[in-house]
Amino acid sequence: MANTQHLSERRLADAWAELQAHANNGTPLQADAYRLAFADPEFLLRRETRGLRFQLEMLKPDLAQQDLGIENTIVVFGSARFKETSEAQAQLDQAKAAGDAQAIDRAKKLLRNAPYYDQARDFARTVARYSARCEQAGMPEDRLFICTGGGPGIMEAANRGAHDEGALNVGLNIALPHEQSANPYISPELSFKFHYFALRKMHFMMRAKALVAFPGGFGTLDELFEVITLVQCKKAKPVPIVLFGSHYWKRLINLDLLVEEGTISEEDLKLFVFLDDPLQAWEHIVQFYDLPKV
Repeated sequence: MANTQHLSERRLADAWAELQAHANNGTPLQADAYRLAFADPEFLLRRETRGLRFQLEMLKPDLAQQDLGIENTIVVFGSARFKETSEAQAQLDQAKAAGDAQAIDRAKKLLRNAPYYDQARDFARTVARYSARCEQAGMPEDRLFICTGGGPGIMEAANRGAHDEGALNVGLNIALPHEQSANPYISPELSFKFHYFALRKMHFMMRAKALVAFPGGFGTLDELFEVITLVQCKKAKPVPIVLFGSHYWKRLINLDLLVEEGTISEEDLKLFVFLDDPLQAWEHIVQFYDLPKV
């Protein structure tokens, strides 16, 4: 049976290699109808084969993570625009030197929010250190891996913190018109690119044991309320949901208004917590799951 499987896989590989060879040297291919279906890009990109593309975007990241033992993740969201403190300070200095009032104002905001970058990096370091101790203690099943949207800003900071400790970390990027590129701190074998937002969101939740949402914009709000809604409606198991940066979040969203107007219950406010310290965020997750001391 194994030999038959290997033969089949080799034939598939040979067919794909033939397709690539024709594409590279410009020689004509067989008529479209004669191509193997999986080796026909035009066929795979038809509207009618969208379901197949859904399956592929579901399978590829899932199998790759399985192969590397990525079972449990902590998902970190936040603004793609934030910079680390040193970079934000440099931008402010440049703006002041140029005397551009608008640039100075933007740079001041960037510097004001720069601590969030540093805190996200610190948080990810803490998670990575814990997972390394689990590995050393012979408890690989208790490891937790940082997962982000794969872009710059807070996402970069979290991937960077894990990278600082030599830990595997995941980036789930998305193809956008302005082409958001993957940050350089994601483990290369765990850096994925999606076309469909729906499949990307599913992958965020499939392995998520906690969500830490740093200040951000529409994308952060979208992901945050997606998770809260799934947990509220019991379509997903309860997980720790941390809104990091209480001053930002409490100014942005008047959640008490939702209770006052009866659109949510008071119990729903217990689905998440506001925290301002990376270690507190980690301790909240530890206590939620009663994680072993290592």
